[in-house]
Amino acid sequence: MNKPTTESESKYNNLEKMSAEEILISINKEDKIVAYSIEKVIPQIAAMIPEIVKRLQDGGRLFYMGAGTSGRLGVVDASECPPTFGVSFDLVIGLIAGGDAAIRKAVEYAEDDQEQGWKELEEYKISELDFVIGIAASGTTPYVIGAMEKCRENNIRTACICCNEGSPLAAAVDHPVEVIVGPEFVTGSTRMKAGTAQKLVLNMISTAVMVRLGRVKGNRMVDMQLTNNKLVKRGVQMIVSELGIGYEEAKELLEKYGSVRNAVSNY
Repeated sequence: MNKPTTESESKYNNLEKMSAEEILISINKEDKIVAYSIEKVIPQIAAMIPEIVKRLQDGGRLFYMGAGTSGRLGVVDASECPPTFGVSFDLVIGLIAGGDAAIRKAVEYAEDDQEQGWKELEEYKISELDFVIGIAASGTTPYVIGAMEKCRENNIRTACICCNEGSPLAAAVDHPVEVIVGPEFVTGSTRMKAGTAQKLVLNMISTAVMVRLGRVKGNRMVDMQLTNNKLVKRGVQMIVSELGIGYEEAKELLEKYGSVRNAVSNY
């Protein structure tokens, strides 16, 4: 049986004999493959966006599920939606095998439990209103596959992001996205190209969904949370640009109304 792409031998060898510059040039050469690989699956990514948007509009939620690097990437994308787009923290939810402790430190064998993923979804009272995306570079992670299979049994729509062709995970979901990026620079180290591909696809999904939900005006994050001075200044500049008023007046409006959107609409 052929090795899965994610486990196939690196094109490079004797890495320890390379200079630092040679290592970096080689990694960069491989990284350039990622965006072109994603370009090939844009139709598959696009197909899930209207379904996710409809469910969120109807009161549902978007879940990401993964283990290891894949799980961490899902948690990161989910956690960035509230400050970036001003949505509630329970609208996009990232679940990782082994729980929150696994974000910082690997939890042994957590990804091998085929029942745990569904149990965690049940704790959130998962329903047909929700949409679940399984993230696994290999496409073979039991924690994710088990959850996707149970979702299918319960009429919950699903997608996946993986980096092997014809994987069990892809077979278990409604919207498979298989980004085939080829062998890793360090053989089997899917935190590299595969992880980069997953991160980029997650960026695309969450951003497209939030734009379609009206959380971006023009090209600006008008609902972003003003959690630090940098973001306050950015918000003020947005108001200055939109309304054609002075900086101080824009700052007063932002302080009064709490968001760029409210400041502009109430001017």
